Amino acid sequence: MEKYSETIIVGGGQYGLSTSYCLQSHGREHVIFEKAPWAADAWRNRWDSFTLVTPNWMIQLPGAEYQGDQPDAFMDREQVVAYFEAYTKRYNLPVRYGVEVFSVEQYQDGFLVKTSQGDFRSANVVIAVGFYQQPRMPDFSKNCAPYIHQIHSAHYRNSEMLPAGPVLVVGSAQSGSQIAEELNESGRKIYLSVSTTGRFPRRYRGVDATMWMQKMGYFERTVDQLPSTQARFAASAHGTGKNGGHTINLHQFARDGITLFGRLRNIEGSHAYLAPDLHDNLAKADQFELGFVQEIDQYIQQNGLDVPEETLPLLTDGFAQDQILELDLKAAGIRNIVWATGYSRDFSWVRIPVFDSDGLPVHERGVTPITGLYFNGMPFLHSGKSGLLYGAAEDAAFIAETIDVNKNKIGKIISENNIQYSHRIN
Repeated sequence: MEKYSETIIVGGGQYGLSTSYCLQSHGREHVIFEKAPWAADAWRNRWDSFTLVTPNWMIQLPGAEYQGDQPDAFMDREQVVAYFEAYTKRYNLPVRYGVEVFSVEQYQDGFLVKTSQGDFRSANVVIAVGFYQQPRMPDFSKNCAPYIHQIHSAHYRNSEMLPAGPVLVVGSAQSGSQIAEELNESGRKIYLSVSTTGRFPRRYRGVDATMWMQKMGYFERTVDQLPSTQARFAASAHGTGKNGGHTINLHQFARDGITLFGRLRNIEGSHAYLAPDLHDNLAKADQFELGFVQEIDQYIQQNGLDVPEETLPLLTDGFAQDQILELDLKAAGIRNIVWATGYSRDFSWVRIPVFDSDGLPVHERGVTPITGLYFNGMPFLHSGKSGLLYGAAEDAAFIAETIDVNKNKIGKIISENNIQYSHRIN
């Protein structure tokens, strides 16, 4: 006889834990299956000097909203891990660690969840594994000369773990730009292949960029207000919370001695081939920042706010660098490549016809057309908050309330099928 839980949550990250807290507040029985052997596994696996990019006031897990005396600071990796460990312990959330879920299937009027610790039945399943699951590297990385050490940013910890010599960092969104900055500061010669990612000033007119975004309603925008549905998954703009937070500017990188390239198109042995888009990409980042600060200026004027004037520094150093289209990695002494090329998603183990042609779950605010099946923790699940620590409480509360509203129907299903669940999950 399979074990049973009214609701099974797959994933013990911030959205799985938040959903658990909200279900607990409704008195709904449930369990969390987490593949890792401990809490906050995704945060533990960031690099050593990692800090949040968003300030502490945006930490809004339900029942543990930030109440400290440094709301505008940025928690480091160890502080984030401690926060999640304390959260799980404080509320005695029913997490079962070391349980890998192999598949979720429909079964009778509920679900069959196959795991590394046996099969389980449930009336509800909440998929809370996040959206960025598997480190992604381009296929042509396999063609790279074998003497070059390759690592994805997901596995980078510090400069000492890399063999001696210059480093090529591929990708200039948040992870790539922060790692490139750290490696450069450690004394490495850095080459950076940049993308079209935008740039925010860390602070403008005395206020952090995220606070301006909150004031201007960025985090309340819903999917229908975006320029396209694909905008939900755009790379995060350059930014860092390290050392109190500062602006990351690729022109400053050029001034600091980092060699910038356009997009990496291919590698064959020790030869890298690059797109002639470096200057275009730099201009796009500049324009992104300019548009953002102009929007802030307009907001200040319209609302009559008394804040100091500011003119951001105008840097152009990156435009002085040549557009390099081909690079001999061996001649440049490059022995390392850090691939900051993002992550891919994989929901193939959810064996239920609930996905569109792009492999994305069809849902409305996390509620799918399949009764009892929910998704949580994806970008723009509902609004700009979704997927962030800032939006965990709202998204989790909505899903938990939906489950609670359906509790009578769940009871009816159990009764009609005469299911005997003497082996409930402990």
